[in-house]
Amino acid sequence: MSTDPGYCRTCLTPLPPETRSTCPACGSKRLLRHAEINALSIAHIDCDAFYAAIEKRDDPSLADKPVIIGGRQRGVVATACYVARLYGVRSAMPMFQALKRCPDAVVLQPRGSVYAAEGRRIREMMEAATPLVEPLSIDEAFLDLTGTQRLHGHPPALTLLELQRHIFTETGLTVSVGLSYNKFLAKTASDLDKPDGFALIGEAEAGDFLKDRPVGSVFGVGPAFAARLQRDGIRKLADVLRHGDKAMAQRYGEAGLRLSRLARGEDHRRVSPDRERKSISSETTFNRDIADRAGLESRLWSLCEKTAAQAKVKAVSGTVVTLKLKTAKFKSITRRRTLRAPTQLADTLYRVGCELLAPEANGTAYRLIGIGLSGLEDAAPDAGDLLDPNALKRAAAERAMDRAREKFGGKAVIKGRSLRRDP
Repeated sequence: MSTDPGYCRTCLTPLPPETRSTCPACGSKRLLRHAEINALSIAHIDCDAFYAAIEKRDDPSLADKPVIIGGRQRGVVATACYVARLYGVRSAMPMFQALKRCPDAVVLQPRGSVYAAEGRRIREMMEAATPLVEPLSIDEAFLDLTGTQRLHGHPPALTLLELQRHIFTETGLTVSVGLSYNKFLAKTASDLDKPDGFALIGEAEAGDFLKDRPVGSVFGVGPAFAARLQRDGIRKLADVLRHGDKAMAQRYGEAGLRLSRLARGEDHRRVSPDRERKSISSETTFNRDIADRAGLESRLWSLCEKTAAQAKVKAVSGTVVTLKLKTAKFKSITRRRTLRAPTQLADTLYRVGCELLAPEANGTAYRLIGIGLSGLEDAAPDAGDLLDPNALKRAAAERAMDRAREKFGGKAVIKGRSLRRDP
């Protein structure tokens, strides 16, 4: 019998010390207990298989089917539902590979504006719990609930349980919550219990918990860096600790020093609300380095759709497009172009991104690619371009696709790679 404080996840009743395996109020076995549950206040909330969950909610016939959101045969997976993940399908996986693993999957084109709008609804619910919300993407964010007990009348853990239930009631979507004393451990915790999970990592247990974690499990350590560490005999965070800050920094630079500090559970970053966002971007780290131009361009399109979706839901346009690349040796490359007129369209981002990419696709192997939009301002009508007479036509087509998907669902139109056909 545990004497740790806790709450029933079904009815939210505080649990008395003598509680065994069921809630005394409702009989539920969904109990959440932890010695530090009422002291922790930094949270990470992640929507579960967000895009796929929205499609299943909007089309109940998909409920038990493996669903993949992404491009066509030459595209990549944007997200996969938990049924598809049982077959080994993962985000950023080439679509042909995903369909080999799960040939019966239902593949849907992304409805970016729908996903972004749902993300905004959930964000507003988070902001009602605390003003300190730091978005990471349209479907995840950090929250700092320090000091909110006076506002809500109970500890942050119970506020988060209420928020989790409120999100499901209002949207039909589940989220997973990680609660700890810093951002790194909160994000780590949110991956421990999915979907519809709630996990905690306290200060007293952090050291023991982290030491046996593989280095590749740390957010920000991509496959290439993890492979390099493993080749050097650094497989777990305990190995990182044995080397220490100085040796890790000398061998791996800033990334090594960061990893060494995280291995001790140290993360002093604050949760910073993003109310005056100066840029919008999306990026992905590849499972394997990519050197060929076609492969890089296929990954770039889905990122352009994600970035455009964020711009559309925020009703902003931008005048500067930034392409980000990181080589297999961790060298960062950025290329920028200022546009003649502001845009929020995936088509424009993709075309400019491909032009910026062309000289860099010279056989160099890359581990990461990203696309960003800055110089943000309130969205204006799509402007024409005397040097590109088809620009307005393509803009109108993209807007029509957005409207069709919002109304009829992801199968209504084909988007993505097909936009490349125009000269």
